[in-house]
Amino acid sequence: MQLAVSNDIPYTYGDYLNWTDEIRCELIEGVIYDMTAPSRRHQQISMELATQIAVFLRGKTCQVYAAPFDVRLPEEDEDDNDVITVVQPDIVIVCDLKKLDKRGCRGAPDFIVEILSPSTAAKDQIQKTALYEKHGVREYWMIHPSDKLIFVRLLGTNGKYGIPAIHEGKGRLSVAVIPELEIDLDMVFGGID
Repeated sequence: MQLAVSNDIPYTYGDYLNWTDEIRCELIEGVIYDMTAPSRRHQQISMELATQIAVFLRGKTCQVYAAPFDVRLPEEDEDDNDVITVVQPDIVIVCDLKKLDKRGCRGAPDFIVEILSPSTAAKDQIQKTALYEKHGVREYWMIHPSDKLIFVRLLGTNGKYGIPAIHEGKGRLSVAVIPELEIDLDMVFGGID
């Protein structure tokens, strides 16, 4: 099903809630971005990563969620229906549980992972990097499945992401915002073909 789109007005979370479940999209500052179904490789990486994180966080305060999971990023203190940015990152960790409600997360998660695909790579590396920095996401991983690389962006004390650290997809990699959490990258990338 196609969505009738007008570029003249910014869309809001209120609009988003009125669209049918068959429409898969995100809103970034009022602009609609279509989402396509992820590939099998994408899902293998997402499931392994989410499983490792969920096992580690069991019984702890922070919680992990995998897409589809709405993250609303308000500009200030506007009503939910007026929020112009709602994204569905592949994986999020939220440690401030006051940000969670029945609709998902309102405010910046502590940790976000986006698994890049040809149709989303530019958006994830350009618009979403700027968006997550602006809203204070403390750690942002971009995973390149075909190259088996992880680009890690950490929010500095100045509120900006520094130069990304690039990691090869093998061995173990710590999540900086939860240092005891180490991801086994051999498991994340080992089963993909």
